[in-house]
Amino acid sequence: MSLLVVGLSHRSAPVSVLERASLSSDAQIKLLQDTLAAEPATEAAVLATCNRIELYADVDKFHAGVAELSTLLAQHSGVGLEELTPYLYVHYEDRAVHHLFSVACGLDSMVVGEGQILGQIKDALALGQELHTAGRLINDLFQQALRVGKRAHSETGIDRAGQSLVTFGLEQLADGADVEEWAADKRVLVIGAGSMSSLAATTLARLRVRELVIANRTLERAERLAAALGEPGGVTARAVAMDGLDDELTRADAVVSCTGATGLVLTAESIAAALAVAPSAPDAGAGDSLRAPDGSLVARLAAAAARDGRVADKSLAGTSFGDTGVSNTGTDAVTSGRGSAPDPAPQTPAGPEFADACPVGLNDRHADEAAQHAAWVDNAGRTIRTASGTRTTRANGDVRIALLDLAMPRDIDGAVHRLAGVRLVDIESLAEASADAPMAADVDQVRRIVSDEVAAFGAAQRAAHITPTVVALRTMAADVVAVEMARLEGRLTGLDEKQRAEINQTVRRVVDKLLHAPTVRVKQLASEPGGAGYADALRTLFDLDPETVASVSRADMNDPNRGRV
Repeated sequence: MSLLVVGLSHRSAPVSVLERASLSSDAQIKLLQDTLAAEPATEAAVLATCNRIELYADVDKFHAGVAELSTLLAQHSGVGLEELTPYLYVHYEDRAVHHLFSVACGLDSMVVGEGQILGQIKDALALGQELHTAGRLINDLFQQALRVGKRAHSETGIDRAGQSLVTFGLEQLADGADVEEWAADKRVLVIGAGSMSSLAATTLARLRVRELVIANRTLERAERLAAALGEPGGVTARAVAMDGLDDELTRADAVVSCTGATGLVLTAESIAAALAVAPSAPDAGAGDSLRAPDGSLVARLAAAAARDGRVADKSLAGTSFGDTGVSNTGTDAVTSGRGSAPDPAPQTPAGPEFADACPVGLNDRHADEAAQHAAWVDNAGRTIRTASGTRTTRANGDVRIALLDLAMPRDIDGAVHRLAGVRLVDIESLAEASADAPMAADVDQVRRIVSDEVAAFGAAQRAAHITPTVVALRTMAADVVAVEMARLEGRLTGLDEKQRAEINQTVRRVVDKLLHAPTVRVKQLASEPGGAGYADALRTLFDLDPETVASVSRADMNDPNRGRV
Protein backbone atom coordinates (compact mmCIF):
# COMPACT_ATOMS: atom_id res chain seq x y z
CA MET A 1 0.00 0.00 0.00
CA SER A 2 1.37 3.42 -1.01
CA LEU A 3 -1.57 5.66 -0.21
CA LEU A 4 -0.94 9.39 -0.58
CA VAL A 5 -3.27 12.31 0.15
CA VAL A 6 -2.57 15.91 -0.76
CA GLY A 7 -5.12 18.54 0.19
CA LEU A 8 -6.13 21.71 1.97
CA SER A 9 -8.94 22.44 4.40
CA HIS A 10 -10.32 25.08 6.75
CA ARG A 11 -7.59 24.02 9.20
CA SER A 12 -4.72 24.75 6.81
CA ALA A 13 -5.97 27.55 4.56
CA PRO A 14 -7.90 30.80 4.99
CA VAL A 15 -11.43 30.91 3.66
CA SER A 16 -10.38 33.26 0.88
CA VAL A 17 -8.04 30.60 -0.54
CA LEU A 18 -10.53 27.76 -0.07
CA GLU A 19 -13.15 29.87 -1.80
CA ARG A 20 -11.00 30.31 -4.90
CA ALA A 21 -9.76 26.72 -4.90
CA SER A 22 -13.20 25.10 -4.91
CA LEU A 23 -13.78 22.39 -7.54
CA SER A 24 -16.89 22.14 -9.69
CA SER A 25 -18.27 18.70 -10.62
CA ASP A 26 -16.67 18.89 -14.06
CA ALA A 27 -13.34 19.94 -12.53
CA GLN A 28 -13.43 16.94 -10.17
CA ILE A 29 -13.96 14.56 -13.08
CA LYS A 30 -11.11 16.08 -15.09
CA LEU A 31 -8.85 16.04 -12.03
CA LEU A 32 -9.42 12.31 -11.49
CA GLN A 33 -8.83 11.53 -15.14
CA ASP A 34 -5.61 13.54 -15.25
CA THR A 35 -4.41 11.99 -11.99
CA LEU A 36 -4.72 8.49 -13.43
CA ALA A 37 -2.95 9.63 -16.58
CA ALA A 38 -0.04 10.84 -14.45
CA GLU A 39 2.77 8.32 -14.07
CA PRO A 40 2.99 7.98 -10.27
CA ALA A 41 -0.74 7.22 -9.67
CA THR A 42 -2.59 3.96 -10.37
CA GLU A 43 -5.95 4.87 -8.76
CA ALA A 44 -7.47 7.99 -7.23
CA ALA A 45 -10.44 9.67 -5.55
CA VAL A 46 -11.22 13.32 -4.78
CA LEU A 47 -13.06 14.52 -1.67
CA ALA A 48 -14.32 18.06 -2.27
CA THR A 49 -16.62 19.76 0.24
CA CYS A 50 -17.34 23.34 1.24
CA ASN A 51 -14.31 23.39 3.53
CA ARG A 52 -11.84 20.85 2.12
CA ILE A 53 -10.32 19.61 -1.14
CA GLU A 54 -8.34 16.37 -0.91
CA LEU A 55 -6.88 14.15 -3.61
CA TYR A 56 -6.24 10.51 -2.65
CA ALA A 57 -4.08 8.28 -4.83
CA ASP A 58 -2.18 4.99 -4.82
CA VAL A 59 1.31 5.96 -5.94
CA ASP A 60 4.50 4.04 -6.54
CA LYS A 61 6.83 6.97 -5.76
CA PHE A 62 6.32 9.31 -2.83
CA HIS A 63 8.19 12.46 -3.91
CA ALA A 64 7.05 12.23 -7.51
CA GLY A 65 3.51 11.60 -6.29
CA VAL A 66 3.49 14.69 -4.03
CA ALA A 67 4.82 16.89 -6.83
CA GLU A 68 2.33 15.55 -9.39
CA LEU A 69 -0.75 15.68 -7.15
CA SER A 70 0.09 19.19 -5.93
CA THR A 71 0.50 20.40 -9.49
CA LEU A 72 -2.78 18.83 -10.58
CA LEU A 73 -4.66 20.40 -7.65
CA ALA A 74 -3.27 23.81 -8.57
CA GLN A 75 -4.15 23.38 -12.26
CA HIS A 76 -7.74 22.33 -11.68
CA SER A 77 -8.49 24.62 -8.75
CA GLY A 78 -7.33 27.72 -10.58
CA VAL A 79 -4.97 28.81 -7.79
CA GLY A 80 -1.30 29.07 -8.72
CA LEU A 81 1.00 26.39 -7.34
CA GLU A 82 3.25 28.89 -5.55
CA GLU A 83 0.26 30.44 -3.79
CA LEU A 84 -1.39 27.10 -3.02
CA THR A 85 1.66 25.19 -1.74
CA PRO A 86 1.95 26.86 1.71
CA TYR A 87 -1.58 25.71 2.55
CA LEU A 88 -1.27 22.09 1.37
CA TYR A 89 -0.83 19.12 3.73
CA VAL A 90 0.49 15.70 2.83
CA HIS A 91 -0.22 12.34 4.50
CA TYR A 92 1.28 9.01 3.46
CA GLU A 93 0.33 5.37 4.07
CA ASP A 94 -0.95 4.85 7.65
CA ARG A 95 -1.08 8.61 8.31
CA ALA A 96 -3.26 9.04 5.22
CA VAL A 97 -5.59 6.30 6.46
CA HIS A 98 -5.73 7.93 9.90
CA HIS A 99 -6.60 11.26 8.32
CA LEU A 100 -9.52 9.92 6.26
CA PHE A 101 -10.92 7.92 9.19
CA SER A 102 -10.76 11.06 11.37
CA VAL A 103 -12.53 13.03 8.66
CA ALA A 104 -15.22 10.34 8.39
CA CYS A 105 -15.86 10.52 12.13
CA GLY A 106 -16.25 14.29 12.05
CA LEU A 107 -13.10 14.94 14.07
CA ASP A 108 -11.65 17.16 11.34
CA SER A 109 -14.89 18.98 10.52
CA MET A 110 -15.52 22.66 11.12
CA VAL A 111 -18.25 21.54 13.53
CA VAL A 112 -16.90 18.50 15.37
CA GLY A 113 -19.07 15.41 15.08
CA GLU A 114 -21.20 16.51 12.12
CA GLY A 115 -22.43 13.56 10.12
CA GLN A 116 -22.87 15.08 6.67
CA ILE A 117 -19.27 14.24 5.76
CA LEU A 118 -20.22 10.55 5.52
CA GLY A 119 -22.50 11.30 2.59
CA GLN A 120 -19.75 13.32 0.93
CA ILE A 121 -17.26 10.44 1.32
CA LYS A 122 -19.83 8.08 -0.18
CA ASP A 123 -20.28 10.45 -3.13
CA ALA A 124 -16.50 10.65 -3.63
CA LEU A 125 -16.24 6.85 -3.77
CA ALA A 126 -19.23 6.58 -6.12
CA LEU A 127 -17.60 9.07 -8.51
CA GLY A 128 -14.33 7.12 -8.46
CA GLN A 129 -16.19 3.89 -9.19
CA GLU A 130 -18.19 5.49 -11.98
CA LEU A 131 -15.02 6.80 -13.65
CA HIS A 132 -13.10 3.57 -12.85
CA THR A 133 -10.42 5.52 -11.01
CA ALA A 134 -11.08 3.70 -7.71
CA GLY A 135 -9.13 0.45 -7.56
CA ARG A 136 -8.70 -2.10 -4.81
CA LEU A 137 -6.99 0.27 -2.35
CA ILE A 138 -9.35 3.24 -2.80
CA ASN A 139 -12.41 0.98 -2.67
CA ASP A 140 -11.25 -0.72 0.52
CA LEU A 141 -10.15 2.57 2.11
CA PHE A 142 -13.34 4.55 1.49
CA GLN A 143 -15.62 1.62 2.30
CA GLN A 144 -13.84 1.16 5.62
CA ALA A 145 -13.92 4.92 6.30
CA LEU A 146 -17.71 4.82 5.97
CA ARG A 147 -17.90 1.90 8.41
CA VAL A 148 -15.59 3.63 10.89
CA GLY A 149 -17.64 6.83 10.72
CA LYS A 150 -20.88 4.95 11.33
CA ARG A 151 -19.29 3.05 14.20
CA ALA A 152 -18.14 6.29 15.82
CA HIS A 153 -21.64 7.75 15.66
CA SER A 154 -23.34 4.59 16.93
CA GLU A 155 -20.92 3.66 19.73
CA THR A 156 -20.15 7.12 21.13
CA GLY A 157 -21.84 10.41 21.79
CA ILE A 158 -19.79 12.27 19.17
CA ASP A 159 -23.06 13.74 17.88
CA ARG A 160 -23.27 15.68 21.13
CA ALA A 161 -19.89 17.30 20.48
CA GLY A 162 -21.25 19.25 17.57
CA GLN A 163 -24.00 19.53 15.02
CA SER A 164 -24.27 19.71 11.30
CA LEU A 165 -23.00 22.86 9.65
CA VAL A 166 -26.60 23.81 8.86
CA THR A 167 -27.77 23.52 12.47
CA PHE A 168 -24.72 25.36 13.73
CA GLY A 169 -25.27 28.11 11.18
CA LEU A 170 -28.91 28.53 12.19
CA GLU A 171 -27.84 28.79 15.83
CA GLN A 172 -25.55 31.65 14.86
CA LEU A 173 -28.40 33.36 13.03
CA ALA A 174 -30.58 32.98 16.13
CA ASP A 175 -27.83 34.83 18.02
CA GLY A 176 -28.30 33.20 21.41
CA ALA A 177 -32.07 32.70 21.17
CA ASP A 178 -33.70 29.29 21.08
CA VAL A 179 -33.53 28.18 17.43
CA GLU A 180 -37.07 26.80 17.37
CA GLU A 181 -38.50 29.99 18.81
CA TRP A 182 -36.41 32.08 16.44
CA ALA A 183 -37.57 30.08 13.40
CA ALA A 184 -41.26 29.85 14.34
CA ASP A 185 -42.41 33.10 12.71
CA LYS A 186 -39.88 33.30 9.89
CA ARG A 187 -40.36 33.32 6.14
CA VAL A 188 -37.18 31.65 4.89
CA LEU A 189 -35.79 31.64 1.37
CA VAL A 190 -33.49 28.69 0.54
CA ILE A 191 -31.38 29.17 -2.59
CA GLY A 192 -30.25 25.94 -4.22
CA ALA A 193 -31.62 22.40 -4.16
CA GLY A 194 -28.41 20.38 -3.83
CA SER A 195 -27.43 18.23 -0.88
CA MET A 196 -26.54 21.09 1.50
CA SER A 197 -29.50 23.26 0.52
CA SER A 198 -31.85 20.29 0.80
CA LEU A 199 -30.48 19.56 4.26
CA ALA A 200 -31.04 23.20 5.22
CA ALA A 201 -34.60 23.15 3.89
CA THR A 202 -35.35 19.90 5.71
CA THR A 203 -33.94 21.31 8.96
CA LEU A 204 -36.01 24.47 8.61
CA ALA A 205 -39.13 22.43 7.90
CA ARG A 206 -38.49 20.43 11.05
CA LEU A 207 -38.23 23.72 12.95
CA ARG A 208 -41.70 24.62 11.62
CA VAL A 209 -40.91 27.95 9.98
CA ARG A 210 -43.92 29.97 8.85
CA GLU A 211 -43.10 29.66 5.14
CA LEU A 212 -40.33 28.02 3.14
CA VAL A 213 -39.46 29.16 -0.38
CA ILE A 214 -37.05 27.12 -2.52
CA ALA A 215 -35.28 28.87 -5.41
CA ASN A 216 -33.17 26.89 -7.84
CA ARG A 217 -31.73 27.19 -11.32
CA THR A 218 -33.68 24.05 -12.28
CA LEU A 219 -37.21 24.86 -11.20
CA GLU A 220 -38.39 21.23 -11.38
CA ARG A 221 -35.87 20.22 -8.75
CA ALA A 222 -37.00 23.01 -6.46
CA GLU A 223 -40.62 21.96 -6.98
CA ARG A 224 -39.86 18.35 -6.01
CA LEU A 225 -38.14 19.48 -2.81
CA ALA A 226 -40.95 21.90 -1.93
CA ALA A 227 -43.56 19.22 -2.58
CA ALA A 228 -41.74 16.76 -0.30
CA LEU A 229 -41.48 19.29 2.51
CA GLY A 230 -45.06 20.46 2.09
CA GLU A 231 -46.69 17.02 2.23
CA PRO A 232 -49.66 16.64 4.61
CA GLY A 233 -48.41 17.62 8.04
CA GLY A 234 -45.46 19.51 6.58
CA VAL A 235 -44.74 23.23 6.34
CA THR A 236 -46.01 25.74 3.82
CA ALA A 237 -43.46 25.38 1.03
CA ARG A 238 -43.29 26.59 -2.55
CA ALA A 239 -40.75 26.78 -5.36
CA VAL A 240 -39.67 29.75 -7.44
CA ALA A 241 -37.32 30.31 -10.35
CA MET A 242 -34.05 32.16 -9.82
CA ASP A 243 -35.37 35.21 -11.66
CA GLY A 244 -37.88 35.63 -8.84
CA LEU A 245 -35.23 36.16 -6.16
CA ASP A 246 -35.59 39.95 -6.01
CA ASP A 247 -39.29 39.73 -5.20
CA GLU A 248 -38.79 36.97 -2.63
CA LEU A 249 -36.05 38.93 -0.87
CA THR A 250 -38.50 41.70 -0.04
CA ARG A 251 -40.66 39.19 1.86
CA ALA A 252 -37.98 36.98 3.42
CA ASP A 253 -36.94 37.18 7.07
CA ALA A 254 -34.00 34.84 6.51
CA VAL A 255 -32.07 33.43 3.55
CA VAL A 256 -29.97 30.26 3.39
CA SER A 257 -27.87 29.91 0.25
CA CYS A 258 -25.65 27.09 -0.98
CA THR A 259 -25.30 26.77 -4.74
CA GLY A 260 -22.53 25.68 -7.05
CA ALA A 261 -22.30 29.12 -8.64
CA THR A 262 -18.84 30.50 -9.29
CA GLY A 263 -19.99 34.11 -8.82
CA LEU A 264 -22.14 35.95 -6.32
CA VAL A 265 -25.81 34.99 -6.19
CA LEU A 266 -26.83 37.86 -3.90
CA THR A 267 -25.02 41.19 -4.10
CA ALA A 268 -25.03 43.93 -1.50
CA GLU A 269 -27.04 46.03 -3.96
CA SER A 270 -29.79 43.42 -4.25
CA ILE A 271 -30.08 43.11 -0.48
CA ALA A 272 -30.14 46.88 -0.08
CA ALA A 273 -32.87 47.13 -2.73
CA ALA A 274 -34.95 44.52 -0.90
CA LEU A 275 -34.56 46.39 2.39
CA ALA A 276 -35.70 49.59 0.72
CA VAL A 277 -38.99 47.97 -0.32
CA ALA A 278 -40.02 46.53 3.02
CA PRO A 279 -41.05 47.19 5.66
CA SER A 280 -43.10 50.24 4.68
CA ALA A 281 -41.88 53.64 5.80
CA PRO A 282 -43.54 55.21 8.89
CA ASP A 283 -46.22 57.88 8.52
CA ALA A 284 -44.58 61.30 8.32
CA GLY A 285 -47.25 62.75 10.59
CA ALA A 286 -46.86 60.19 13.27
CA GLY A 287 -44.92 62.49 15.57
CA ASP A 288 -42.95 60.31 17.93
CA SER A 289 -42.69 57.54 15.28
CA LEU A 290 -39.99 59.65 13.63
CA ARG A 291 -37.76 59.39 16.69
CA ALA A 292 -34.53 57.54 16.12
CA PRO A 293 -34.50 54.02 17.63
CA ASP A 294 -32.97 53.80 21.08
CA GLY A 295 -29.31 52.88 20.83
CA SER A 296 -28.82 54.05 17.23
CA LEU A 297 -26.05 56.50 16.37
CA VAL A 298 -28.52 59.35 15.85
CA ALA A 299 -30.16 58.73 19.23
CA ARG A 300 -26.79 58.65 20.97
CA LEU A 301 -25.66 61.89 19.32
CA ALA A 302 -28.96 63.54 20.25
CA ALA A 303 -28.52 62.37 23.83
CA ALA A 304 -25.04 63.85 23.96
CA ALA A 305 -26.25 67.13 22.49
CA ALA A 306 -29.16 67.37 24.95
CA ARG A 307 -26.83 66.56 27.80
CA ASP A 308 -24.51 69.45 26.90
CA GLY A 309 -27.40 71.86 26.37
CA ARG A 310 -26.73 72.27 22.66
CA VAL A 311 -30.10 70.82 21.61
CA ALA A 312 -33.09 71.12 23.88
CA ASP A 313 -34.88 67.77 24.18
CA LYS A 314 -36.59 67.34 27.52
CA SER A 315 -37.77 63.86 26.51
CA LEU A 316 -34.15 62.66 26.64
CA ALA A 317 -33.51 63.77 30.18
CA GLY A 318 -32.55 60.90 32.40
CA THR A 319 -32.77 58.42 29.53
CA SER A 320 -30.49 55.41 29.51
CA PHE A 321 -29.98 53.50 26.29
CA GLY A 322 -29.50 50.08 27.79
CA ASP A 323 -26.63 48.01 26.47
CA THR A 324 -25.22 50.85 24.40
CA GLY A 325 -23.99 52.47 27.61
CA VAL A 326 -25.23 55.93 26.56
CA SER A 327 -26.84 58.00 29.29
CA ASN A 328 -26.93 61.56 30.50
CA THR A 329 -23.96 60.95 32.79
CA GLY A 330 -21.36 62.06 30.26
CA THR A 331 -20.06 58.71 29.02
CA ASP A 332 -20.70 56.81 25.80
CA ALA A 333 -19.59 53.20 26.16
CA VAL A 334 -20.09 50.37 23.71
CA THR A 335 -20.15 46.92 25.24
CA SER A 336 -17.61 44.43 23.91
CA GLY A 337 -16.35 41.05 24.91
CA ARG A 338 -13.64 42.63 27.08
CA GLY A 339 -15.72 45.26 28.90
CA SER A 340 -16.38 48.87 27.99
CA ALA A 341 -14.38 52.05 27.92
CA PRO A 342 -15.87 55.56 28.14
CA ASP A 343 -15.28 57.97 25.29
CA PRO A 344 -15.50 61.73 25.84
CA ALA A 345 -18.61 63.41 24.53
CA PRO A 346 -18.17 65.33 21.28
CA GLN A 347 -17.49 69.01 21.95
CA THR A 348 -18.26 71.99 19.73
CA PRO A 349 -15.28 74.38 19.46
CA ALA A 350 -15.87 77.94 20.64
CA GLY A 351 -15.50 81.04 18.50
CA PRO A 352 -17.30 82.79 15.62
CA GLU A 353 -15.57 80.69 13.01
CA PHE A 354 -17.40 77.67 14.42
CA ALA A 355 -20.81 79.30 14.56
CA ASP A 356 -22.14 77.13 11.76
CA ALA A 357 -20.65 73.92 13.15
CA CYS A 358 -22.91 70.96 13.62
CA PRO A 359 -24.43 71.23 17.14
CA VAL A 360 -23.62 67.59 17.88
CA GLY A 361 -20.02 67.71 16.69
CA LEU A 362 -20.35 66.52 13.08
CA ASN A 363 -19.53 68.60 10.04
CA ASP A 364 -19.75 67.93 6.32
CA ARG A 365 -16.22 66.62 6.17
CA HIS A 366 -17.11 63.78 8.50
CA ALA A 367 -20.67 63.13 7.34
CA ASP A 368 -19.77 60.23 5.04
CA GLU A 369 -17.51 58.77 7.70
CA ALA A 370 -20.34 58.95 10.22
CA ALA A 371 -22.75 57.17 7.90
CA GLN A 372 -20.21 54.41 7.36
CA HIS A 373 -19.49 54.25 11.09
CA ALA A 374 -23.20 53.98 11.85
CA ALA A 375 -23.49 50.80 9.82
CA TRP A 376 -20.33 49.32 11.33
CA VAL A 377 -21.39 50.13 14.90
CA ASP A 378 -24.83 48.64 14.34
CA ASN A 379 -23.20 45.48 13.00
CA ALA A 380 -20.41 45.34 15.58
CA GLY A 381 -19.58 42.14 17.37
CA ARG A 382 -20.92 41.50 20.83
CA THR A 383 -20.32 38.78 23.34
CA ILE A 384 -23.01 36.15 23.96
CA ARG A 385 -22.73 33.84 26.92
CA THR A 386 -24.53 30.51 26.63
CA ALA A 387 -24.54 27.25 28.56
CA SER A 388 -21.83 25.94 26.25
CA GLY A 389 -19.51 28.90 26.67
CA THR A 390 -18.90 32.43 25.47
CA ARG A 391 -18.96 33.49 21.84
CA THR A 392 -18.86 36.72 19.87
CA THR A 393 -21.51 37.41 17.27
CA ARG A 394 -22.25 40.07 14.72
CA ALA A 395 -25.45 41.83 15.61
CA ASN A 396 -27.08 45.03 14.52
CA GLY A 397 -29.98 45.51 16.88
CA ASP A 398 -33.20 44.91 14.97
CA VAL A 399 -32.41 42.41 12.22
CA ARG A 400 -34.56 42.87 9.14
CA ILE A 401 -33.04 39.97 7.21
CA ALA A 402 -30.68 37.20 8.39
CA LEU A 403 -28.39 35.60 5.82
CA LEU A 404 -26.66 32.21 6.07
CA ASP A 405 -24.12 31.53 3.31
CA LEU A 406 -22.93 27.92 3.27
CA ALA A 407 -21.44 28.02 -0.23
CA MET A 408 -17.82 27.80 -1.22
CA PRO A 409 -17.08 30.02 -3.08
CA ARG A 410 -19.49 32.33 -1.32
CA ASP A 411 -22.95 33.06 -2.71
CA ILE A 412 -23.58 36.26 -0.75
CA ASP A 413 -21.52 39.43 -1.01
CA GLY A 414 -19.56 39.88 2.22
CA ALA A 415 -20.19 43.62 2.04
CA VAL A 416 -23.80 43.12 3.16
CA HIS A 417 -22.67 43.07 6.78
CA ARG A 418 -22.29 46.85 6.50
CA LEU A 419 -25.99 47.26 5.77
CA ALA A 420 -28.18 48.25 8.71
CA GLY A 421 -30.74 45.56 9.52
CA VAL A 422 -28.66 42.69 8.10
CA ARG A 423 -26.97 39.82 9.89
CA LEU A 424 -24.62 37.67 7.79
CA VAL A 425 -23.24 34.30 8.85
CA ASP A 426 -20.86 32.64 6.39
CA ILE A 427 -18.24 29.90 6.34
CA GLU A 428 -15.59 32.23 7.72
CA SER A 429 -17.67 33.40 10.68
CA LEU A 430 -18.74 29.81 11.36
CA ALA A 431 -15.09 28.79 11.53
CA GLU A 432 -14.41 31.56 14.04
CA ALA A 433 -17.46 30.67 16.14
CA SER A 434 -16.64 26.95 16.21
CA ALA A 435 -12.97 27.40 17.08
CA ASP A 436 -13.74 27.63 20.80
CA ALA A 437 -16.62 25.13 20.83
CA PRO A 438 -16.36 22.74 23.78
CA MET A 439 -15.13 19.23 23.00
CA ALA A 440 -17.18 16.40 24.43
CA ALA A 441 -15.46 13.58 26.34
CA ASP A 442 -16.69 11.25 23.58
CA VAL A 443 -14.13 12.74 21.22
CA ASP A 444 -11.35 10.88 23.04
CA GLN A 445 -13.25 7.63 22.61
CA VAL A 446 -13.64 8.30 18.89
CA ARG A 447 -9.93 8.95 18.59
CA ARG A 448 -9.24 5.55 20.15
CA ILE A 449 -11.64 3.94 17.69
CA VAL A 450 -9.83 5.62 14.81
CA SER A 451 -6.42 4.42 16.05
CA ASP A 452 -7.64 0.84 16.41
CA GLU A 453 -9.29 0.88 13.00
CA VAL A 454 -6.18 2.28 11.33
CA ALA A 455 -4.07 -0.55 12.79
CA ALA A 456 -6.63 -3.15 11.70
CA PHE A 457 -6.88 -1.68 8.21
CA GLY A 458 -3.12 -1.64 7.78
CA ALA A 459 -2.85 -5.27 8.89
CA ALA A 460 -5.65 -6.32 6.55
CA GLN A 461 -4.08 -4.50 3.62
CA ARG A 462 -0.69 -6.05 4.22
CA ALA A 463 -2.25 -9.48 4.49
CA ALA A 464 -4.28 -8.86 1.34
CA HIS A 465 -1.11 -7.80 -0.45
CA ILE A 466 0.38 -11.26 -0.01
CA THR A 467 -2.82 -13.17 -0.85
CA PRO A 468 -2.28 -13.11 -4.66
CA THR A 469 1.19 -14.55 -4.13
CA VAL A 470 -0.17 -17.35 -1.91
CA VAL A 471 -2.91 -18.09 -4.45
CA ALA A 472 -0.34 -18.16 -7.24
CA LEU A 473 1.81 -20.58 -5.20
CA ARG A 474 -1.10 -22.94 -4.62
CA THR A 475 -2.07 -22.72 -8.30
CA MET A 476 1.46 -23.67 -9.30
CA ALA A 477 1.39 -26.62 -6.86
CA ALA A 478 -1.96 -27.80 -8.31
CA ASP A 479 -0.51 -27.63 -11.83
CA VAL A 480 2.49 -29.74 -10.75
CA VAL A 481 0.17 -32.36 -9.25
CA ALA A 482 -1.93 -32.46 -12.43
CA VAL A 483 1.14 -32.94 -14.63
CA GLU A 484 2.57 -35.70 -12.43
CA MET A 485 -0.76 -37.54 -12.24
CA ALA A 486 -1.06 -37.49 -16.03
CA ARG A 487 2.46 -38.89 -16.33
CA LEU A 488 1.65 -41.63 -13.74
CA GLU A 489 -1.50 -42.68 -15.56
CA GLY A 490 0.54 -43.10 -18.75
CA ARG A 491 2.93 -45.42 -17.01
CA LEU A 492 0.39 -47.36 -14.91
CA THR A 493 -2.33 -48.11 -17.44
CA GLY A 494 -3.83 -50.91 -15.36
CA LEU A 495 -5.17 -48.62 -12.64
CA ASP A 496 -8.93 -48.50 -12.31
CA GLU A 497 -10.90 -45.31 -11.60
CA LYS A 498 -11.00 -45.84 -7.84
CA GLN A 499 -7.25 -46.39 -7.61
CA ARG A 500 -6.45 -43.29 -9.70
CA ALA A 501 -8.75 -41.17 -7.51
CA GLU A 502 -7.11 -42.45 -4.33
CA ILE A 503 -3.59 -41.72 -5.63
CA ASN A 504 -4.65 -38.24 -6.83
CA GLN A 505 -6.18 -37.40 -3.47
CA THR A 506 -3.10 -38.64 -1.59
CA VAL A 507 -0.70 -36.53 -3.67
CA ARG A 508 -2.85 -33.44 -3.28
CA ARG A 509 -3.09 -33.99 0.47
CA VAL A 510 0.71 -34.18 0.72
CA VAL A 511 1.11 -30.93 -1.21
CA ASP A 512 -1.53 -29.15 0.90
CA LYS A 513 0.14 -30.22 4.14
CA LEU A 514 3.53 -29.05 2.93
CA LEU A 515 2.16 -25.64 1.95
CA HIS A 516 -0.23 -25.11 4.86
CA ALA A 517 2.24 -24.04 7.57
CA PRO A 518 4.34 -21.67 5.44
CA THR A 519 1.33 -19.98 3.81
CA VAL A 520 -0.48 -19.44 7.12
CA ARG A 521 2.68 -18.15 8.73
CA VAL A 522 3.51 -15.83 5.85
CA LYS A 523 0.03 -14.27 6.09
CA GLN A 524 0.56 -13.65 9.79
CA LEU A 525 3.96 -12.10 9.19
CA ALA A 526 2.63 -10.01 6.30
CA SER A 527 0.06 -8.33 8.57
CA GLU A 528 2.89 -6.79 10.60
CA PRO A 529 4.68 -3.55 9.59
CA GLY A 530 7.22 -4.33 6.89
CA GLY A 531 5.50 -7.62 6.11
CA ALA A 532 5.16 -6.86 2.41
CA GLY A 533 8.68 -8.21 1.91
CA TYR A 534 7.48 -11.76 2.60
CA ALA A 535 5.47 -11.75 -0.62
CA ASP A 536 8.64 -10.90 -2.52
CA ALA A 537 10.46 -13.70 -0.73
CA LEU A 538 7.80 -16.25 -1.71
CA ARG A 539 7.89 -15.18 -5.36
CA THR A 540 11.67 -15.48 -5.38
CA LEU A 541 11.90 -18.83 -3.53
CA PHE A 542 9.29 -20.58 -5.68
CA ASP A 543 10.12 -18.74 -8.91
CA LEU A 544 6.56 -17.60 -9.35
CA ASP A 545 5.61 -15.85 -12.56
CA PRO A 546 4.85 -12.15 -11.74
CA GLU A 547 2.16 -12.16 -14.42
CA THR A 548 0.39 -15.03 -12.67
CA VAL A 549 0.36 -13.06 -9.42
CA ALA A 550 -0.91 -9.96 -11.22
CA SER A 551 -3.67 -11.92 -12.92
CA VAL A 552 -4.94 -13.07 -9.51
CA SER A 553 -5.13 -9.43 -8.39
CA ARG A 554 -6.97 -8.42 -11.55
CA ALA A 555 -9.47 -11.25 -11.13
CA ASP A 556 -10.15 -10.03 -7.59
CA MET A 557 -10.74 -6.45 -8.78
CA ASN A 558 -13.03 -7.60 -11.61
CA ASP A 559 -15.44 -9.13 -9.12
CA PRO A 560 -18.67 -7.17 -9.83
CA ASN A 561 -19.74 -7.42 -6.18
CA ARG A 562 -16.57 -5.88 -4.78
CA GLY A 563 -16.68 -2.51 -3.05
CA ARG A 564 -19.88 -1.09 -4.51
CA VAL A 565 -21.53 1.74 -2.60
